[in-house]
Amino acid sequence: MRQILVYSDSLTWGIIPETRRRLPFDERWPGVLENKLNGFGERVRIIEDCLNGRRTVWEDPFKPGRNGLNGLAQRMEIHSPLSLVILMLGTNDFQFSHPYNNAWSAAQGMAALVNEIRKAPIEPEMPVPPILIVCPPPICSPQGVLAPKFAGAEGRCRGLADAYRSMSDALGCHFFDSSSVTSSSRVDGIHLDRDQHLTLGQALADVALPILAT
Repeated sequence: MRQILVYSDSLTWGIIPETRRRLPFDERWPGVLENKLNGFGERVRIIEDCLNGRRTVWEDPFKPGRNGLNGLAQRMEIHSPLSLVILMLGTNDFQFSHPYNNAWSAAQGMAALVNEIRKAPIEPEMPVPPILIVCPPPICSPQGVLAPKFAGAEGRCRGLADAYRSMSDALGCHFFDSSSVTSSSRVDGIHLDRDQHLTLGQALADVALPILAT
């Protein structure tokens, strides 16, 4: 059985916008991805490591442990052997506490995560897995209780997909722009709605299948 590590934040954890509830596994995009890949005849297990508020390499001023770089190498050790790592982070890099962050800085943060994965001290016989960078959909007019936390984020995240694509090309990673198939939530402008999880998971299965075949 092949194992895929999904390393992400609340967009993947499956928070239901404007609530603190979580979608069931089969309705979150990692569950949709697992089910579709298994339907293709692959034997795949998705390992979800998705923390609400996780940044690429930045700290949260109120909640510890949101720096995505911390502990990533150990997660590689814990879950190896891995056939693929999917990174989908960046949305929280544009919170109010990072007023100078832009698309370039988020891409640099993702590059640091890629390098950490590739130098992780996994066992000698374990493969270094390919990496799929998934750019989250652009933040669009943050609404509700999260609006103050993401004030100004809509402008600062502009160009994120292009920055991630360039970084992925430079580091030899696979890349997928989620905005090619979905927007951010119609409810809060940040997360993913139930139907958007379904759309993204189905699209990523088509992306992941040829990667697993190599």
